Order: sequence, then structure tokens, then C-alpha cells
Amino acid sequence: MQIRKLIVSQRSTLTHRKPLSNFQLESKQWLSSYTEEPELEGFIQFIDSLKNYEKSGVPKDAGTDSDDGFDLGRMKRLMTRLGNPLSNFKSVHIAGTKGKGSTAAYLSNILRSEGYSVGCYTSPHMLSIRERMSVGKWGKPVSSNALNCLFHSIKRSLNEAIVLENGCLSHFEVLTAVAFALFAQENVDIAIIEVAGLGGARDATNVISSSELDASIITTIGEEHLAALGGSLESIAMAKAGIIKHGRPVILGGPFLPHIDRILRDRASSMFSPIVSTSDAGVRTSIKGIGTFKGRPSQCFDLVIELGHGSQSSIELRDLNLSMLGTHQLQNAVTATCAALCLRNQGWRISNGSIRAGLENTFLPGRSQFLTSKEAKKLGLSGSTVLLDGAHTKDSAKALLETIQTTFPDSRLTIVVAMASDKDHLAFAKEFLSGKQLEAVFLTEADIAGGTSRTTSATALRDCWIQASGELGIEVLHDRMTRYRELFEDNFISSTRDSKHETIVAAQNSLSDSLRLANQILRERTRNEPGILVVTGSLHIVSLVLASLNR
Repeated sequence: MQIRKLIVSQRSTLTHRKPLSNFQLESKQWLSSYTEEPELEGFIQFIDSLKNYEKSGVPKDAGTDSDDGFDLGRMKRLMTRLGNPLSNFKSVHIAGTKGKGSTAAYLSNILRSEGYSVGCYTSPHMLSIRERMSVGKWGKPVSSNALNCLFHSIKRSLNEAIVLENGCLSHFEVLTAVAFALFAQENVDIAIIEVAGLGGARDATNVISSSELDASIITTIGEEHLAALGGSLESIAMAKAGIIKHGRPVILGGPFLPHIDRILRDRASSMFSPIVSTSDAGVRTSIKGIGTFKGRPSQCFDLVIELGHGSQSSIELRDLNLSMLGTHQLQNAVTATCAALCLRNQGWRISNGSIRAGLENTFLPGRSQFLTSKEAKKLGLSGSTVLLDGAHTKDSAKALLETIQTTFPDSRLTIVVAMASDKDHLAFAKEFLSGKQLEAVFLTEADIAGGTSRTTSATALRDCWIQASGELGIEVLHDRMTRYRELFEDNFISSTRDSKHETIVAAQNSLSDSLRLANQILRERTRNEPGILVVTGSLHIVSLVLASLNR
């Protein structure tokens, strides 16, 4: 086995630092990216006074369809109090371990391209809570004025509901109710609704009745939120399948393991729900290459789908361009297209041209997002290709590495990572250590949902990387060893030059320092060779970087 040495250092050892760039803030100012307009102060204070499981973590088995699961009765009673807003529009409900947000964006833009007024509800947000609710034909986040006016019009009902439920209504339940009320008020034609971390069966969004639902979508099944969803891949699949409604079609993304696919199909069969699967023989894609489309890196491919007889259930699109890269994003686009054809088969007017336009016009920040050279310079990272991606699981780390391999096959990497405490840090580290040659890894910290209770310390992440390297048979040299002190105590960057065949892994509290050092090391090591600085581990660290661009 080829041995790669990892130089593992603690935050206290990186003492030879240059002054920060003008844009950079002190580390405590990097901890949260959330910024709201003063007009929303009352609304933000109101929902922040409620229990927020995104900050604190979801209780064990809370997402399972059992006695330990969250009580959907609260949400149903709140819907009744608000006049049953879901009855005013049709919905598509999306669940899955990954790909929910991208699939929702693709499908929303397809429908908007046809001229429909669409409501889209997703989570989490990057910079403003308004991003979770887009309304209308253009896909813009709800305005501060519209959200504020709606809140004050229903505030009394919300307060009454909180009292009735003995204070048990959560941050997400109230926010979801506000979104549904907004969609009803704005008279949307259809709403695309993504479940939150509770999976499906006991998610607050799962109060949509069969008569209100046009289709369900299950994108992927993976080992995330294990404790909240029953502790196994099978229990997670059962939770996700909870969004399937009687007689309403379900689109299966995948690919799924055979026994997981069986669980989903059995649930659909028991609910008499027609199944559309992207794994069917009639669904074919062919990737043609990587290029540039509308100023962004893109992947070009052909798509042919034949779900049944007749033009309503079939489509053939050549030379499609997606601005979100990777085979996983291609799969999300295919899933959204199958959903669009399913809606078209039910009578929705959706042309092939609108499907193409919707797919090609979709771009989400923080999903395989390459910064422009101007943006990298603004961050003080001139000379490096900077990639932002919210990967936070083993599967998403693998997908990210595959994307990098496809777009920059000969590149060398430095990565900056921050993660939530309820993720599988060890599996995440192993994916990267087993992949491309890493020049440096900096473990840092970021607030999760605006709080610190789910933040993993930089040193805890570092220890996981040490453990991962040991289990993979990779030799580790950390800061308590003589060789480390000989190399790095005097001049960190010049020593990096002398140890160009070794990978550096460092724990840093400061995100700004992590980015600067990762950039310096990458430029020193690669010289004229291609190199990429990757920021990953959660959408929360990605949002911090994006927020700094807006300051």
C-alpha cells in the first residue's frame, strides 16, 4: 500500500500569519452568515422564541411513524386555525436524503418557464430566511414587506395556537404554516414543498391530503439523521415513504439499493399509487462533456424519457446544459423531468421547451459552485480555483469528488471543512482521504442554523481525520512528534515548500485563517499545475463564505 503522510497540527501551532485581507473579519464575525432586514425584526424575534430543532438537533426517533414521532396533530390543528391554506393550491411533495433542494429548484423553474405562478418551500437558507419561500413566476424569495404583512395578519392566530398547544409548536412548524399561508394568499397555481430533516412521515410539511397532492418525489435514501429516523437505512426508507398518498403518483429518483427500492414500491402499492422510476429502461441519458454555459461551468448531455405511449409521457432533449455539475445533479434533473411529465400527464400544460428552459436556467448557490476569479480575489484567494459545495455525508462527499474528477481531472486539492455534530465525520473524512491527493485539509467551525449547540469543534474534526487515516492505513505525523516540530515550528509556509509530498491537516478556529492558509499552501505546492480550494462539510460554512462576498 502506498503511504501518504499526514501532517496534523493544532490551531496553536499556526503562529506565522500575515495580516488578513481587508474584507476578512475576525473569527467571531464569521460564525454566522444570517442577515435580515430591519422590517423583519418582529417576525424573526417571534419564531426565534420557539424551539428550533435545526439548532439543537432532532430527538431520537422523532421522525418515525411511531409513538416517539412528532405529533402531526399540532400542525393539522394550526392549518385549521389558519383556514386550511393547502386547499387553495395543488402541491408536489419532495423527500430524500440528498437532492431535494436541487430537484425542487429544477421542477419549480420548469413550471415557471411555462408561465405558472409557483410557490417553493425549501430549507435551509443561506443568508436570509426569505430564501425558504419563493413565490410567483420569477422565483425570487418573498419580499420582506410581503412576509412582514402576512405575519402581522396571522400573528394573533399563531399566538392562540401556541397557547392551545402548551408552547409545543416549533420554529419549523410555524415557519411552514407561514409559507403555506403565503402561497394561499398569493394564489399560486402549484407549490413545490420540500420536507425538512424529519424525513417524511412526521415532518411538519406532511399534512398535505391526497386531494391536495399531485405527486410525491423521493430523491435518494442514505444514512443521515439516523437517530431521528429509527437507526437504520430501512427505517429511513419507511420514514421517507410516509409522504406517499393514496392514489397519487410517486416519482422515485435513486438509484436505490434493491431492498430499499422494494420498501418504497411496497408502500406505493399499498397506497394504490402509480410509480414513475428514473431507473426504468425508458429513461436514458448520455453525458457529452464539460463546457461553459451562460458564463458558468456546465455539463452537456442528451436526455430521452419514454414513460408510456404518446407525447405527453415522453420527451427527447439534445445538448442540454446544466450549470450544476456532477452525476448527482444530472440525476436530480432527470427526476424533476419525470415529475414534470407526470404532471403533464395529469393535464398540466408543460412544453418540452419549458422543460429545457427550466433545467438550463437553474442554479443554486453552494451546490458545486465555482467562484469567479473576481469573487476569489475579493476573498483574498487570488490565483486559486475556489469550489463551494455543501456536501456533508459520505455519499455527497463521494459525489463531490466525482464532480472534481470530471471537471478538473489533474487538479490537486486543499479543502476547508466545518460540520454539524450529528454527521458521520469519520465516513466523510475517509471518502476524501481515499480520493484525490490532498495538499492540505483545514478543519474549522461554523454556526449551525445560527447557533453553536450543533457545531463540531475543529479539534474534534481533526481527531476524526487522524482516526480515519489510521483505519485506512495512512501514516500520520501530528504535532506532538519530533518530526512535526522540526518541520513546522519555525516557518509554516516555507516548511510546506520543503514537504511538498506530504498532506497537511490542521485544526483552526478561524475560517478566514483557514481559507488564507489553504490558498497559500495550494499556490506554493501547485505552482503552474491546476489546483482547487474546496469549502465543504455543510451549507452553513458555504453560506459564511457567500455572506462575506456580500459584505
